[in-house]
Amino acid sequence: MSLESVRAFFSANAPDIEIIEMETSTATVTQAAEAHGVTPGRIAKTLSLRVGDRTFLVVTRGDTRLDNRKVKAAFGGKATMLDAEQVQSLTGHPVGGVCPFGLATSLQIYCDISLKAFDEVVPAAGSIHTAVRICPERMATLVGAEWVDVCQEPAA
Repeated sequence: MSLESVRAFFSANAPDIEIIEMETSTATVTQAAEAHGVTPGRIAKTLSLRVGDRTFLVVTRGDTRLDNRKVKAAFGGKATMLDAEQVQSLTGHPVGGVCPFGLATSLQIYCDISLKAFDEVVPAAGSIHTAVRICPERMATLVGAEWVDVCQEPAA
């Protein structure tokens, strides 16, 4: 169902974007980078977070980690990751296939400024075997994301 909701999202909002379907799993940043022939930084990973009673998504580059101090400053508290069941229930996507497209629940979406280092990133597309190639600015616009600075500097 999640791949279908992503297909419907792109059909309605960006019919020019093609969903890439792979035979191998692309559930981890390493697997996705290898399968798509890109550096891990170009993999746009979507994190499902909660601060207090707020649940939201943050899309970051694949080779960086959240900076707890920046997260607390941006969102007003310590963030916790949702468990796999909560992620599936709220997004409609399985862990490893979570993306900001075709969500089961309306969630606030944030994109970390680290994504702006690239002209094209590769986020998942609702399953552990699918992805899209998209400009980070266009992705943010399509999903109504707000830009934030919540990640550590990527390792050199």
